[in-house]
Amino acid sequence: MAPRLGIVMADETARFYPIGTPGEPWTDVEKGEWFRARSIERSYRNAVLAAIDELDSAFEVAQYGSLPLDPERYPLHSVTLRSTDPAAPWAVLTGGVHGYETSGVQGALRFLQTAALSYRDRLNLFVAPCVSPWGYEVINRWNPNCLDPNRCFYPDSPAEESAQLMMAVEAEVPASGVLVHLDLHETTDSDETEFRPAAAARDGKASKPGLIPDGFYTVGDTENPQPEFQAAIIAGVEAVTHIAPADDDGQIIGSDIVQRGVINYPNRELGLCAGMTSARFTTTTEVYPDSPNATDEICIEAQVAAVQAGLDFALLTLAAGSQD
Repeated sequence: MAPRLGIVMADETARFYPIGTPGEPWTDVEKGEWFRARSIERSYRNAVLAAIDELDSAFEVAQYGSLPLDPERYPLHSVTLRSTDPAAPWAVLTGGVHGYETSGVQGALRFLQTAALSYRDRLNLFVAPCVSPWGYEVINRWNPNCLDPNRCFYPDSPAEESAQLMMAVEAEVPASGVLVHLDLHETTDSDETEFRPAAAARDGKASKPGLIPDGFYTVGDTENPQPEFQAAIIAGVEAVTHIAPADDDGQIIGSDIVQRGVINYPNRELGLCAGMTSARFTTTTEVYPDSPNATDEICIEAQVAAVQAGLDFALLTLAAGSQD
């Protein structure tokens, strides 16, 4: 049976957000009201920092910053694995840019726990498993200032999460040496029931119903799509979970399908995390944890499969190029 398409909201009246006045952008008053309505639902320290502490001693763990909201509660940690080959390229792996997207965080950690060391003779790895720890704890897309960190990867970024990660990567990773950057995400039913209506209310716009695709897909870069790289990731993940079908318009979340399970966004124009490096190969992964055909564990395994398939393809392509 083909996988179903996910949740769709057809009733406009169900999309009025309970903060602010429809049609009027939020001021600091409404943003403060939104922030005060958030509550801690899980522990960053227990679920993320504890796992980092238990990694093999071959990994270098560093604190590259903290969130000013609560620096002690929200330190920002990176994990680096330096290659045994001095000439090896770099790979950047990011998770939890949207803190509520659990498998992005846990997938990055699982990769470090299970597979990362096998790449040590071929790659340097820089991993930021949870870019937005406050978002992780309150299970939300935004940061405390009602900003989407995955639209804020540009110079003088207003989002602390994005700005501090960019500085850390610039300080640690040679710009010319980045081969691949994989940014791990989810598309959830709550995107449609909570986050898109909230964004529309914040900006004083009407909230239009949308469709959540049921399955895994990737987002390539319009300016550097690398279709064979995206296809390799889709093939690797398909062994773990199903691939999202196109809707009746041949689209996924409003963007045209460029190949099975793949759409493209202009990464740098939109300020996406996947566009912050000069990597030859970039992708944003998207799993669907609310599918009746998926579980939390399947979603984590799909993220790990995506990372390995992406790294393997990039390394094989690099090796083939060096032999030409």
